[in-house]
Amino acid sequence: MKYTKIPENTFQTLQMNAGVLLSTFDPTSPAVVDANILAATSGGINFTATPSFIDFGEDIDNCPKNTKELKKLDDWEVKCTGTFVAISASLAARLAAAADVASTKITPRRDLAAADFKDLWLVGDYSNVNEDGTGQSAQKAGFVAIHMMNTLSTGGFQLQTGDKAKGQFAFEFTSHFSMDAQDTVPFEIYVSVGTPAST
Repeated sequence: MKYTKIPENTFQTLQMNAGVLLSTFDPTSPAVVDANILAATSGGINFTATPSFIDFGEDIDNCPKNTKELKKLDDWEVKCTGTFVAISASLAARLAAAADVASTKITPRRDLAAADFKDLWLVGDYSNVNEDGTGQSAQKAGFVAIHMMNTLSTGGFQLQTGDKAKGQFAFEFTSHFSMDAQDTVPFEIYVSVGTPAST
């Protein structure tokens, strides 16, 4: 069949598994450090970056809708949602959006602080090479990484318990623009193909 095909490099370009949410990640020297993992998740992680547009031709007589020369990108809404199945004091404070941690006590605030806005990384396996090797000529694992800037928990603190079940903490993080960099859209995407060992 002429058109029942897939690209020959399909296996090299698949994003696989649920990925992990990290507080920090360096795409130039990729590694997952346990201390940077926010928590275990369940059901996968959903990332969306949705642009909104203005059509300046919509009220002009005889102008076709969605004329490209009159279309303007107005804004971006950048969100990450999912469910944690583990919790720590620092993560509980982060989910509460505006809160302070004192030992085991998390105290919510009515005001936001600059420190409440934190970067977030979603990193997942990519390509058929997804393990690092050892040595100078070793293989390097591929990854897809999304860097969300200035995130704040906009879904609130939620806990769902169940009989003979793990507690579930639904989350929603939203990226925010900054007055210091008003033209910087608050997310970046990295797609790094795995490299096989050289011989």
